[in-house]
Formats: sequence, C-alpha cells, structure tokens
Amino acid sequence: MNDPRIPRHATKIVATLGPASSDPALLEQMILNKVSVVRLNFSHGKAQDHIDRALMVREAARRTGREVAIMADLQGPKIRVGKFAEGKIWLEPGAKFVLDGARTELGDVDAVGLDYKDLPRDVKAGDRLLLNDGLIVLTVDAVKGEAVYTTVRLGGELSNNKGINKQGGGLTAPALTGKDMEDIKTAMSFQADYVAVSFPKNATDMEMARQLCNVAAAEFGHKPGLIAKIERAEAIPKLEEIIRASDGIMVARGDLAVEVGNAAVPALQKKMIRMAREMDRVVITATQMMESMITNPVPTRAEVSDVANAVLDGTDAVMLSAETASGRYPLETVQEMSRICEAAEQAEDKTLDTDFSGHTYNRIDQSIAMGALFTAHHLGAKAIVAMTESGSTPLWMSRHAAHIPVYALTSRLATQRKMALFRNVRPLLMDPESDRDTALEQAEAHLKKRGIVQSGDVYAITCGEPMGAPGGTNMLKICRAT
Repeated sequence: MNDPRIPRHATKIVATLGPASSDPALLEQMILNKVSVVRLNFSHGKAQDHIDRALMVREAARRTGREVAIMADLQGPKIRVGKFAEGKIWLEPGAKFVLDGARTELGDVDAVGLDYKDLPRDVKAGDRLLLNDGLIVLTVDAVKGEAVYTTVRLGGELSNNKGINKQGGGLTAPALTGKDMEDIKTAMSFQADYVAVSFPKNATDMEMARQLCNVAAAEFGHKPGLIAKIERAEAIPKLEEIIRASDGIMVARGDLAVEVGNAAVPALQKKMIRMAREMDRVVITATQMMESMITNPVPTRAEVSDVANAVLDGTDAVMLSAETASGRYPLETVQEMSRICEAAEQAEDKTLDTDFSGHTYNRIDQSIAMGALFTAHHLGAKAIVAMTESGSTPLWMSRHAAHIPVYALTSRLATQRKMALFRNVRPLLMDPESDRDTALEQAEAHLKKRGIVQSGDVYAITCGEPMGAPGGTNMLKICRAT
C-alpha cells in the first residue's frame, strides 16, 4: 500500500500561514494533503510570531512524518500611501488628489501622506500611478517639493496603506530595507530553508541578500536557498542575471501585472518558468491562483485552468497566499489544488528524449543524473533513487518531465527540507551510512516499506563513491527489487 506521506503529484504546493491556518491540527491536515512548503509572510506580525509559527511547522512536520520547507518571505520596501482619518475614502474620476511626502496629518479626499517618501523624486508629470493593485489609476500633473499632484483617471475606494506602483516601473526603492535585514536574522534563528526577496531589480540585490543570510546563519551552520520575487518591470531585462544569482524565482504576478500590464503576464510567466528550468533553478508561480476560495468552498473554472497551465508549463510549485492565511477554507483549497495538480500532470506530454537532444553534460555527477533519467524512462522503471548530500543530483533530475518519481535519500535534514520544493522529488531522510552496499540495501528497504516498489520491480539508483562526499555522484545502478 502506498505511503500517504508521499505526494501523489510532482508539483509542490506552497501554503501561506496566517490566522486561518495557525491551528496545529489544521496545519497537520494541510501537510498530509500535500503542502510541501510553508510560507511565513514577514509583511505581517512580529519576530516572535514568526518564530512561534516556525516551531509549530516543525512540530507538525514531525507528527505527520513529512518534512516540509519553511520559506521566509521578506516584506521589502513599503511603497504605500499613508492612513486616512476615516480609514478610507472614495475617489471620483476627474478629481484632483495629492500624494504628500511631508504630510503628517491623516488623509482625506483631497490628499494623503506617504509611507514611501521618495515618490516625489521618482515621478514626473505625465506618469501614471496605480494604487491598490491597479484598481485606482492616477495621472501625475506636477511635482512640487514633497508633493505629487495628480488627477484621478480610474476612481474607487482607497483605504489605509494601499500599495503604489508606477506603470512601466522606475521606483528607486531598494530591495532590502532595515526591517528586512532584521527579519533575515529572525528567519535564520529558526533556519528558514528559503528566503524570498521582494522587489529585486538586479543580481546585486540578490547577492546582497545572500551575504546577509549567510552571515546571519553562520552560527547555525546553515545556508538558506534564495528566491527572487519577480515583481518589478526593471527585473525583466535583468531576468537572466537575477536567476543566476538566486536558487529560484517566484513569478509574483500581482505587482508585476500592475507594472507591465495584465496582458503581458501570461507570456512572461511561461518565459520565466522555462528560463528557470533551463538554468537549473526552481520556480514558484504565485498570486491569486485560487483567490475565490478565500470566501467560496470551490474554485472558479478559470482558477482551475490557471493552476493547471502553470503545472503544464513546468512550475516546481504553485502558491497559496490569502487563501490559506486568512480564507474560510484553507484545507479545502489545498485539497482542490492538489487534485488539479495531479490531473494536469497526467495530461503532460513526455518530452524526455527531445530534452536531451543537442545537450552535452561535462560534469560527471550531472551526466549520471541525466543517464539515470534516460535509462529509467526507457526501461519503464518504477522509481529513481538519488542518494545525495547536497541535493544537486535530484535538482538536475527535476528539471525534466520524466514521469518517474525521484526519491531523494539524504542523511542531512537541511537537504531534505530544501528538496521539498523540487518538482517530482520526494525527499526522505535515511541514517548516515558510509558502507555502499549497506546504504543500497537501506535504500531498497525504504522503497519497499513505502509501497513504492515490490519484488521484481525495476528501479534506478545513483550514488557516489566514496559515500558522503557532496558533488560526488559517480555511479548509476539498475536494480530489480528482491
């Protein structure tokens, strides 16, 4: 019988923790229903809140027998309006409205202060500002001192601290703020497996984040993976360098759509997923994937298609934000998303042979990984077992749609957690063992215990000699289960 702790589908689910999902019993159910990564949103809450939630995640994982990764999502710069005297206002089309960096009193229908004080230096007459995810559109008439004078083009309700975007990009706010630097220290105190960096514009932003993370994590002997959230227009021309400087990217479709336009996002999503996979990086597709399930028990058909298309594009993971953080149906949303992922994967084309056409691999360990995929595919193997210390071999395997599950066995807990984000990789922890033959027997025992293979089934296994050396995968063995 198949082990329920092993996901049925290859695509991973990232769920955001919040008030709606902070009950330990509910979190356990979400993990059992195939949540592989838990996101902690540092835009909300205090340091101790995140520490407590991280401990809850680790405990829930222990009780369910499934390790999950924790992703700390940094807030980034607060490019927002200030607060209003009555909490919100209504802006009529054609009205005049002032965004005033010097204003200290609460806002009204004529003007509001700014959390982002540099806005007057980033805009000029003729620019279009999009507030509240583009629901409010303002045209800049003039900039005088610290005040930006605008005309309302698309009106509506504007409430406290709503975000500001500039159409086409161009806001100079740094990707990492003082708050982010403190939050990195908090995230490293509980060894977050991934850190998501908001609004990076170039590789330098990611390199700075990595340096800060490594310094903060040094005392714990930890190195987190870095995820670049692609949500600025300026990031698109620098996409390749940002991907190279990161361990993965997030297609953050909310702010990105506001800056580049909704119509441009689907093609950009496909491009980003393709580039990340070609460059051996992971990719998360995010924002409003199951938005209607914040209040409704079933998704719309458009949302089902959206999730399925991301899966068919090859994304490693699909992400839930408010759906699980504050929605009414966090568990049901996870269950629906899991079913969509499974159905979409069953419809995928098998393109493994064409994936390898024209490619050369100069590294021994990468060649072994590709050889295992190719051989297992043509032999109809039930599984591929990658014995790994660093996680590199399973990562390379996960870049191709092999339709053969990869079971990554590692003695390192941090590696197991990090691999939770890799598409089609099922990470398992095994006892450290330096003797190769014993380790191979142990690997088969893992598979048989979980119902992955039965006697007579063929599976492939990769490992390194000597055992335990990162980057040392140099052996491929085809086995028949006893």
